[in-house]
Amino acid sequence: MKRREFITLLGGAAAAHGWSIAARAQASSVHSLIGMLSPLSARAATRNVAAFRSALRDLGYVEGRNVTMEFRFGDGVAERMAPLAYDLVTLKPDVLVAGSQSGALAVHNATRTIPIVTMTPADPVVSGFARSLAKPGGNITGLWLLGSEDAVVGKRLDFLKLAVPGLARLAVIVNPDDPTDHVQIPRLPAAARALGLALEVIEVRDASELDRVSAEIIRAEVQGLFVGQSPLFNSARAQIAAIVAQLKLPAVYGFREFADAGGLMSYGPNLPDMYRQAARQVDRILKGASPAEIPFELPTRYELIVNLKTAKAMGLAISDSFLLLADEVIE
Repeated sequence: MKRREFITLLGGAAAAHGWSIAARAQASSVHSLIGMLSPLSARAATRNVAAFRSALRDLGYVEGRNVTMEFRFGDGVAERMAPLAYDLVTLKPDVLVAGSQSGALAVHNATRTIPIVTMTPADPVVSGFARSLAKPGGNITGLWLLGSEDAVVGKRLDFLKLAVPGLARLAVIVNPDDPTDHVQIPRLPAAARALGLALEVIEVRDASELDRVSAEIIRAEVQGLFVGQSPLFNSARAQIAAIVAQLKLPAVYGFREFADAGGLMSYGPNLPDMYRQAARQVDRILKGASPAEIPFELPTRYELIVNLKTAKAMGLAISDSFLLLADEVIE
């Protein structure tokens, strides 16, 4: 093989791996500080943090050598996000990463100069984070979790109705004080009417209130549950799954972590994948790109997860045709 052909092959191989030797050297030449504001508890956020760290390592960042990370966790309490955001800003990080609508609002209010990568369920333009999705124009870029809130909310209800054909009355558990659930609450009535579902709304503002949820659900005489997307619920997902298991009611959730914890089914974006996407945006910013020019992205995939073990435990027969719709079946 001629030397020129060999060099060409080497260049092609480097490109196939997605980032060049020069890019790796650039990533390792400067020590950067990344601040991450998670709306969840540290325990509930484990998979997201691991995915973010793994993606950064693939991009050439090694903690302690060329990058330091500072974490703050909201433990599912929206009111904690603002002081935690200001705490991170005082550290003067090179870039901030914030999950949830409450986190995005908190960092947006805390700084208009530090680059920010957000993961938000609400339209970034409507929320005031960006002038447009293609060219945000300020210090914030990131990912729009739901893309179309109406479509995702309707799809969750539709999947639950398909799995439980006789479903007519549904309890909706939401946190009205959390901006994340605020995105979904207005869209639920129309989506429910389209499917012939009656809704009973049960409000939960604090984890301590979950103890009374069982009694309210029983009084409501419902046949199924729709659990909101508030970080409060994600942080307490094991407790919620246990409550629902005792009631033996079919329920749909927003993220697969609930199905992993024993929930019947979930439909929504894959959160660890989104944190990997966020890491790639962080990499672009650390290499000199402006968030004003980095387009907001949508999730790479939405997934339907069905926990067949849970279905069998509650005596619910899930049809084979419905299981064929699932991206993954937990058996």
